[in-house]
Amino acid sequence: MKRLIAVALCTLSLLLVPKPAAADDTLTILGGAIALPLSAVLQVVAEKEGFFKAEHLNIVEQLVNSPSAAAALVATGKGDICSLSAEAVMQGYEKGLKLEYFFNIAPRLTNVLAVLDSSPIKTLEDFKGKNIGVINIGSAGEVTAEMILLGAGIKGTDVNWSPIGVGPQALDAVVSHRVDAVGYPYPEVVPLELAGNIHMRVWRHPTLQGVSAAGFAATPDAIVNKADALKRFSRAIAMAAVFVHENRVASARFFLQAGGAKFTEADVQRKAESFRLLADDIPYVDPRTGKIGALPLGEMKLFAQALYDMGSTKTVVPIDAIVTNAYIDYANDFDKKPIIALAKKVGDGS
Repeated sequence: MKRLIAVALCTLSLLLVPKPAAADDTLTILGGAIALPLSAVLQVVAEKEGFFKAEHLNIVEQLVNSPSAAAALVATGKGDICSLSAEAVMQGYEKGLKLEYFFNIAPRLTNVLAVLDSSPIKTLEDFKGKNIGVINIGSAGEVTAEMILLGAGIKGTDVNWSPIGVGPQALDAVVSHRVDAVGYPYPEVVPLELAGNIHMRVWRHPTLQGVSAAGFAATPDAIVNKADALKRFSRAIAMAAVFVHENRVASARFFLQAGGAKFTEADVQRKAESFRLLADDIPYVDPRTGKIGALPLGEMKLFAQALYDMGSTKTVVPIDAIVTNAYIDYANDFDKKPIIALAKKVGDGS
């Protein structure tokens, strides 16, 4: 098996065009989350399957406690790349934290409002006065939940917000009814359903589903001066997206290994099932562009307007200043066939 993987990786490196630099470049990635988000599977797979190595990259990864903290650290030169929500980039822009998205890792606005099937909440109007759980106060899930509620004339001050984190503590908050609902990324709702054997009803924003909910961002200076390394990073992530699409079970195992906690085969299968259910939330080929990682400029402009309309920003943030697709053609300039073959040879293909 190891020999098959090595041969596949060798073939892969020969097919990369143009060839990467001879020396490895180090890039530091800061994730604005308290636990590994769904999109982190891309970095995990890129590392495990040698895509970063094939692109001559040494990747250092670190989680910080919030999107705003990740944005501030990268904007002030204490990291090269941050993985964070669109809201954090736009709100940071107004505070002087200049960052540019260069790769889409969440192809739709996945933040939702969700309640247990048994909940008496049936309409948006029913949320008034209720207690809504969020990962942390000011999170992207809270911002989008406020946007959704505004459609029913409910302001953020008309409900209570409770930070419940993720994982077992969040599940307990839901099933014990300490919160009436969650304002969460959908990729966090599905694991709750699978872990607790529950089902949740979901409300999505009616007009902003084409928005990129999260992405990789860097400073404008890095976009120019580290373009070569960032291009190669983007291509490694695009390769990983193909692998995840082709082999969810192996990807799930790698993801759980990266989390550092003990897990069982049942955990692997459950995580693989979550990847299947969340296929639309993991970047693959964007039907609008035919490219992996492309950022939808038109939809992002609508989102910037929506944030301004609800008072989350003081101005309509100029999308041309915070989004670039300059690396996307390079990122997609590889033969997918060796990646697909590798995914099927690793085992646990599905």
